[in-house]
Parts: sequence; structure tokens; C-alpha cells
Amino acid sequence: MEVVIFVGGRGTRMGSRERLVPKALYELGGRPIIRHVMELYQATGHRDFVLTLGHQGSAIVEYFAERPLYLDQDVRLEVGGQERRVSYLAGEPQPVTIKCVRTGLETGKGERLRRVAPYLQGNTFFATYGDGLADIDLDALLAFHKGHGKVATLTAVRTRSQFGHVAIGDGGAIERIEEKPPLPGWVNGGFFVFERRILDYLQPGDELEPDCFPRLVAAGELAAFTHEGFWACMDTDKDYAALDALCQGGRPPWRRQTAGDR
Repeated sequence: MEVVIFVGGRGTRMGSRERLVPKALYELGGRPIIRHVMELYQATGHRDFVLTLGHQGSAIVEYFAERPLYLDQDVRLEVGGQERRVSYLAGEPQPVTIKCVRTGLETGKGERLRRVAPYLQGNTFFATYGDGLADIDLDALLAFHKGHGKVATLTAVRTRSQFGHVAIGDGGAIERIEEKPPLPGWVNGGFFVFERRILDYLQPGDELEPDCFPRLVAAGELAAFTHEGFWACMDTDKDYAALDALCQGGRPPWRRQTAGDR
């Protein structure tokens, strides 16, 4: 099934880095975050991707078109004279299809989705942000979506406070300190399943979340799949450092499968 990945934004909360490379190419553990996102889907057999290009889109095209895949894999090299042979230690990687669609520099996600629609083949497709990672069960997400029959499913996740919470009793006495506790309620985690009918709820120039989603809610056509496991987004330089540290520490918590399933 096809996977639309929103990678057209400027990443303005990432500081000076956004002027050098698009956020989708920020490396976690030596590989761009977009590769990590794609591998979540590849691990469950979804290998057809549609990228909604915008800011520095050419850099993303160049990465996939020109960078040899073996540079990001564990390989065996046979070198002799002028001959060079490369084989993959974990087996030949499964091929993927990547459609790179230029959807505008300042375009909202809803309009980006409208502009890639002519290149979508099926009636049902995944969509996600290019900066979010989770150990989400994509098979369960898809089954949930097919079960309710609505136009759209979003994944709802829980987040933690950025600060320690202090419980204060009588006379100012501190009764309890809880470091970065879970926050109540749910937030949009960015792993979606859409029916092609979502286009009926999109107007030219729309954003996805503030424009399209309220229309879906009013029509009773949006459902939430709840995910209690690991979830994180790379919204700031601090987020980037934390995710990169998780990669450096070994198998990152969002990887549900082994490296051989890439």
C-alpha cells in the first residue's frame, strides 16, 4: 500500500541547521530520519512511497537518486585490481518505489495531499509526517481503519511534560516531585490511514489539521487509533539530539524488526 510522507516544510524550529539540509535528511545514527520513517513501513511490506517535496526538495531527490544504497548497509567488499564487488551481509535489500512530487514551497499539508493525489493508485493509503517515529503496529492500525469504515484514521499518542511537576501541600511543603510525568489526554501522533474520499473534504490551499480534520469530525468520518508505546517527533534541536542519542545507544526503540528486514 502507498505511503505519503510530508517532507515539504522548512523545519524553522530546528535552528540554523534548516539552512543546510532539509529536516528529512538530518541523520540519526548516520542515516537520515526519512530512512528511519520509511523503514517502519518497509518492515511490514509497504514499499511504495510518495514524498511531498517543498523546501530543499532537490536535496531529497539527489539523496535517493545518487547515493548508493550499500553505503547505509552492512556489506562485504571484494577488492582486486580494478574490480569491486559489493554484497549485503543481511541479504539483498527489498526494492522500494519513491515518487517525488514537487508540491510547492509554502504549501499546507492539505494542499500537498491534493497535489500528489493524481499519483496515488489505490483507494486506501497511509500518510505520515517526515519527522515522527514510533514502535507502532502498522498492521493493527490498518486493520482498525478498515474495521470502522470511515474516511480517515489518525494515531493518538500520549506525551510527557517537558518539566518536573511539583505537588505542594499546606504551608508550601512539597509533597511530591514527579520528573516529566505523562500528560493527560491524547495528541495527534501523525500516523494516518486515509481513503481517497478525503479529497472531498479538502479545498485549495488547505492545511490538513486545522482545515480538513474539523470537516471530517463534523461528518463523523475521523477515528482515532490509540498507541501507548514509544513515540517521538523531531521538532527542535533538542529532540534531534535525543533521537540521535537513542540510535547511538544501539537498536532504537522505534525499530520493531531486525536490520535484515530493511
